[in-house]
Amino acid sequence: MLNYFFSYLSVDYSFLNVFKYITFRTGVAIFTSLSLVLILGGPFINYLKSSSHFDQPIRNDGPISHIVKKAGTPTFGGILIIFAAILSSVLWADIKNIYVLICLFSILSFSLIGFFDDYLKIKKENSKGIKAMYKFLLQIIFGLMIVYLINISTAEDIRDILHLPFYKDLVFDLGVFYIFFGVIVIVGSSNAVNLTDGLDGLATVPVILVSLTFILITYLVGNVIFSDYLKLTYIKNTAEVCVVLGSIVGASLGFLWFNAPPAKIFMGDTGSLALGAFLGTVSLISKHEIALLIAGGLFVLEASSVIIQVISFKLFGKRVFRMAPLHHHFEKKGWEESTIVIRFWIISVILVLIALSSLKLR
Repeated sequence: MLNYFFSYLSVDYSFLNVFKYITFRTGVAIFTSLSLVLILGGPFINYLKSSSHFDQPIRNDGPISHIVKKAGTPTFGGILIIFAAILSSVLWADIKNIYVLICLFSILSFSLIGFFDDYLKIKKENSKGIKAMYKFLLQIIFGLMIVYLINISTAEDIRDILHLPFYKDLVFDLGVFYIFFGVIVIVGSSNAVNLTDGLDGLATVPVILVSLTFILITYLVGNVIFSDYLKLTYIKNTAEVCVVLGSIVGASLGFLWFNAPPAKIFMGDTGSLALGAFLGTVSLISKHEIALLIAGGLFVLEASSVIIQVISFKLFGKRVFRMAPLHHHFEKKGWEESTIVIRFWIISVILVLIALSSLKLR
């Protein structure tokens, strides 16, 4: 919105031409969303703490130390992230850009699912919100809508293709199956981030790292010269998504200020489901789905630990991990929360570097 205003004024004030550059607006978007969360965070947390009705219900089967530390901490922190990110995106991104609109729809739709999930948890005063079947169904419906919007907005010759990292010519045309693949990416990413969000700051930093990774990827993919040099598939108008990614980075950084151990507020499903779905959406838009699998490998590990645990218990009556998701396994082993979080962050950094190396090593 403001970029249109400054673009109009740049006719008379040439120094305002800087707002035409995506890189500059991405930086401004980061600063804007960061500032919004830092300014609003304190009053918002105080409001939630003024009533115990907003306290996050804690799983009673987890480590005792975890239950004691987390009890009484309010949830709904995702509202801060989503509000700041969307407002910043609307202010600085080209809201006429179809990919920007798809990203905003992805964030809003999945944050609504998460909001109702958090609301029911608080209302019922337990860690179970929307029934898993209904929650999964809603995610699939919104996922289908997002994939359909991406497909009709992408050139037909590249609409259904899947690239493998580290290979410049290895491309698969999935045809109609790409729709199902796309839904799996969005729903899987959404739930994987949600499962990771179990310790203070654990999911926030990897979300920031993966978002930064895709700022670079979407910028390169949306630039004719860079995409040709790096042998990437050029996708027109995708670079504008950088601004939305920047807004997410800034909002998440601001949230980390309050979510750092000991957390004053939790993200809740309102934030984690939306952030995961958004990252999945961006990977589909940029045709770098496998890059998300690598960069977001920590989310994959957490989700995989739950799947393995459930399958093992159902089939053999035995648990592979002391508790799932994976971070709770290490809690049960006696690791300090800060140790788990920092080591998982290090793993995330390594995975992001591997994903970025795939852009050049082809």
